[in-house]
Amino acid sequence: MWRLRVVHSTGYAYKSPVTASFNEARLTPRSDSRQNVILNRVETVPATRSYRYVDYWGTAVTAFDLHAPHTELEVTSSSVVETDPDQMPDDEVTWEDLQSEAVVDRFDEVLAPSHYTPDSKRIRRVGQRIIKDHTPREAVTAAANWVHSELAYVAGTTGVHSSGLDALREGKGVCQDFAHLTLILLRSMGIPSRYVSGYLHPHRSAVVGDTIDGQSHAWVQAWTGGWWNYDPTNDAAINEQYVSVGVGRDYSDVSPLKGIYSGEGSTDLDVVVEITRLA
Repeated sequence: MWRLRVVHSTGYAYKSPVTASFNEARLTPRSDSRQNVILNRVETVPATRSYRYVDYWGTAVTAFDLHAPHTELEVTSSSVVETDPDQMPDDEVTWEDLQSEAVVDRFDEVLAPSHYTPDSKRIRRVGQRIIKDHTPREAVTAAANWVHSELAYVAGTTGVHSSGLDALREGKGVCQDFAHLTLILLRSMGIPSRYVSGYLHPHRSAVVGDTIDGQSHAWVQAWTGGWWNYDPTNDAAINEQYVSVGVGRDYSDVSPLKGIYSGEGSTDLDVVVEITRLA
């Protein structure tokens, strides 16, 4: 078990004073069988009143609005989380099980294409090849292996609006693209799959007490009788170094901050993530 502190700060600067803004932050880590959230607070400058709710996908949301004129907005989430390695589910389904009406109906939303995970004949063909000599559970890692071989990780190559197919055409992308392309392939094979947002401490032998510059990360969850996690960017199972925050169909369901405001465009968006191993 690891204990991690994550501080995620996002700052906006506006060209002229903004008179009203309404915002949602998905910055609170999940409490589940792999994670225990000891502390989380989301604070804003200027200070706001906020309220929390859990969205349809089970992600904690902090909603807040500002009605005093402001030229800057900073949102900081501070969390302390205990993490364990991921556990593989005991149950394992067959391809026939996945094609059953009960499974297709139950998981319709995480089998259907989306803006970030559009349908693709080419990827369907890849999926058909994988199905021939893999069980559904094996197919998940085979899909991630394929994505890992097709994409080079290059920071800053794609934008938040790029789909998995955009990244495939470029042959490069970031963790969001690796996750989206893996989801396209898994869904083409009929494997229910979800997008996960969170953080990754990059050092397996992290020194307790050392704070490092981290970054947001993304990976996938697949259902092969139960949900489990896999990181296609690093082509690896997830362990104590991972802190999960949001889950959904694709990035649009879990974006860390979204909102609307009245005023001119924002000129600057600064994001800083600091991660410290506490134990």
